[in-house]
Amino acid sequence: MNRRTILRTLAAAALMAALPAFAAVDVAGVKFDDTITLAGQQLKLNGAGVRTKVIFKVYAAGLYLSDKKTTVPDVLAVPGPRRVAITMLREVSSDDFGKAFMDGLNANTAKEERTKILPQIMKFGEVFAQTPALKKGDQLSLDWTPNEGTQCYLNGKKLGELMPDQAFYNAVLRIWLGDKPVDSSLKPALLGEK
Repeated sequence: MNRRTILRTLAAAALMAALPAFAAVDVAGVKFDDTITLAGQQLKLNGAGVRTKVIFKVYAAGLYLSDKKTTVPDVLAVPGPRRVAITMLREVSSDDFGKAFMDGLNANTAKEERTKILPQIMKFGEVFAQTPALKKGDQLSLDWTPNEGTQCYLNGKKLGELMPDQAFYNAVLRIWLGDKPVDSSLKPALLGEK
């Protein structure tokens, strides 16, 4: 190496060391920031992984919490805002996506609890009726904000109504984190075990 190359390398290393650590985690080509801000609070990426069905990669998902948690009860008990960020890796019809959500919710939520949150489940179903398909690259966010509720966003645009019950948001989280998660390899990834 010549002197100029060495100096450029050292300068680049010094510059990188001086920049704040906003590193992103790459999951199947999707970048998840280490931190985000939601409702004025900084959230940390708890974990991220890929939802696969058979052999197909369907979406990359990341879970953001105020503090990292490694158990499902701890995740469900976290106070403050939370986010599930999903980036589609292939096109899926809204009917198929909505059905998969409902199947996951039904498999991981007791009948009594589903009855209590039924109006919100129905509103959530309406969210998927608003768009014909989720396309590759689309970004879906499911945000929980205390004293407000669950809000769904597609590519930064609000979808549907606010759903006020935290039990509903926890039921949605159990789609990925419940005893019968939609993808058994995604659950440990969201819990930061991978």
